[in-house]
Amino acid sequence: MTKIWFNRWFTTVAHYIELIRQNEDGAEFEVYGSHPNEDALYLQYCDHSFVEPDISGDAYVAYCLQVCAEKNIDLFIPRKENVLISKNLSKFHSIGVKVLVCDAELMALMDNKAAMYQSILTKEAEKKTSLVPIPDYAVVTNVEEFKKTYHHLRKKGHTVCFKPVIGEGANGFRVISEGQETIEELLTGGISRRISIEHACSILSQKDSFPELMVLEYLDGYEYSIDCLAYDGELHLAIPRKKVGGRVRELENNEELLEIARAIHKEYNIDYISNIQVKFSNGIPKLLEINPRMAGGLNISCLSGVNIPYEAIKLLQNGGNPFLNLNPEMGIRASHIEKEVVLS
Repeated sequence: MTKIWFNRWFTTVAHYIELIRQNEDGAEFEVYGSHPNEDALYLQYCDHSFVEPDISGDAYVAYCLQVCAEKNIDLFIPRKENVLISKNLSKFHSIGVKVLVCDAELMALMDNKAAMYQSILTKEAEKKTSLVPIPDYAVVTNVEEFKKTYHHLRKKGHTVCFKPVIGEGANGFRVISEGQETIEELLTGGISRRISIEHACSILSQKDSFPELMVLEYLDGYEYSIDCLAYDGELHLAIPRKKVGGRVRELENNEELLEIARAIHKEYNIDYISNIQVKFSNGIPKLLEINPRMAGGLNISCLSGVNIPYEAIKLLQNGGNPFLNLNPEMGIRASHIEKEVVLS
């Protein structure tokens, strides 16, 4: 039986734990889970759970090595400190532990949205090729730069938004509203993502400088997450997952988005599971971000008939498998919350 450990993951990892256990090969796994909060929901889905200490950096890596050795872990799927863990892969390999992470420098690049955008623009200029359209944007660190960029983007006809250069999910994301919010926005919660330019500037002017913010054009079309499975530069699987509305998602066979996934994986060697987020504007899909890990809605893409977390584990265990023949079923719609409820 293979011992597998998930450290400090999102609640949605419970879906992936179930998928790994229910694999079609009948492979058996003993699942360990850890989190600083003993009441973290996904710990209930693990065979063994324990509370992590409140440490980070090199001390946390040393702690992970100790846990792996003491519990005889075979496979480690980290979220916390995944970049630093990737930098120390040789230490885990030396005690017989395989770790589901891609290259550390690549993960660090993708964690920084502005650096990732610049990397793509540089590659496109050097190779005179197109990878994926990038929104109009600028990085600012003070209120004067913020105002200048805002007015520049407004003159180009854009609604403007901003978000931290480094951050997860929608944390810190705001759309700059041109007028007062409506009753409908207030009642539906839309107001929580909107802010006036005056209010934004009053907050940002509290200090002479602040951590880097991306100020960019707001994309108002459909949003897609493209769940990918790759190894050693070869893209084995890409499933565009459309945010239809509310919590409903649809798996769409969209060749334009599949070509974006192929182009990105040709230039960036993102091993195992990754997620490319794009959003349309005037019919053009533009990049939001790339996440070199399992996304929160990956379980919906697994309704295609491909057990993506388990396939990634097989790639990890076998050192790659060039004979993967994955044929996902597309056109499926489902709730983002209930993976077992298929709507069509």
